[in-house]
Amino acid sequence: MQMLKRALPALMLLFLFACDKDVPPTAAPEPGLLNLPETPYEYAGLELPAHLSVNVLMGPGQNAATDNDNTPADNPITNAGATLGRVLFYDQKLSANGTVSCASCHQQEKGFSDDAVLSTGFNGGQTRRHSMSLINATWYGRGRFFWDERAATLEEQVLMPFQDPVEMGLSLAELVGIIEEQAYYPALFDAAFGTTTITPELVAKALAQFVRSMASTQSRYDEGRAQVNSPTTAFPNFTESENNGKRIFFQPVPLGGGSCIGCHSTEAFINPDNGPTNNGLDAASTTDLGVFEAINNPNFLGAFKVPSLKSIALTAPYMHDGRFSTLEEVVAHYNAGIQPHPNLGTALKGPDGEPIRLNLSEEEQADLVNFLKTLTDTELAQDVKFSNPFL
Repeated sequence: MQMLKRALPALMLLFLFACDKDVPPTAAPEPGLLNLPETPYEYAGLELPAHLSVNVLMGPGQNAATDNDNTPADNPITNAGATLGRVLFYDQKLSANGTVSCASCHQQEKGFSDDAVLSTGFNGGQTRRHSMSLINATWYGRGRFFWDERAATLEEQVLMPFQDPVEMGLSLAELVGIIEEQAYYPALFDAAFGTTTITPELVAKALAQFVRSMASTQSRYDEGRAQVNSPTTAFPNFTESENNGKRIFFQPVPLGGGSCIGCHSTEAFINPDNGPTNNGLDAASTTDLGVFEAINNPNFLGAFKVPSLKSIALTAPYMHDGRFSTLEEVVAHYNAGIQPHPNLGTALKGPDGEPIRLNLSEEEQADLVNFLKTLTDTELAQDVKFSNPFL
């Protein structure tokens, strides 16, 4: 008992280091200890710009981003819940050998994606597909996740990497056991859900809250859009090249545009209504059948989920297989390289049913790339509330 009393001051100091971000500079936390602010960061009740909640776009598949919110009624974002999700997201202990976390493949500064073509799992193996960005996941109306949409909900998706034999290599029972061994989790679960009992369902809810809070609202596009009444109006904060690229993005093909908004719809630039799409990367699907592997519908053969374009400049390489290294290569594909796959998306076909050819000049292609770069949300890429709490 006396030894315990003597140890209490040191234990209390350790607790403060683990829980309080605002510790004195002379007593900074050691690397690897959990470092959270005394008052949780604000994740709930994000104030959205009007263009994400009010639709002014015309045409099929166009609505407000918020019309497509896939948040279930029993799992709204709370500050405590997303805080717990942040800790789970970055905790490398939650893998078979304690070397990787969710953030290993979804890195904040890279648009919550990975700059490797294929990500590396806990034992050095590689994932089958490129790591998709998590930005604006909350506004995918179908609510399905992964490139092949095999997860019916985000709550289902966030548990799958833990159980993948390449990615993190655990069973759900092992995952819960590791979490139970960490002294910092009971208080976090109690704050988030009013219980210290740890279950896979609560782990899933917390992680889903954190991911859904990764909404992009502060790019140069958002800044310019707030100054005009329509996305097709020239933005005062854009260069001539960026405004021309924006024109190409929104304008229909017959009018000299690229009609990119047809697949990357809403001003969150995600495809909530049309769902998975074949974008003509190949003339036939052989080794990767896309959504057809998860949903036995022949129309989904070779189709893949469409991610948001927000912060696209940070998420290279591109496509489900990471085949394109640069945005210039992506634009070149849509300009002249679309292949006649049997399930090619309707928006990518001309009146004759053949793949469209935009015939953009080199300057116009460069303009389109410059516009895509305005979608970068630097604030989201640097915001401490989305950063590693173990540093």
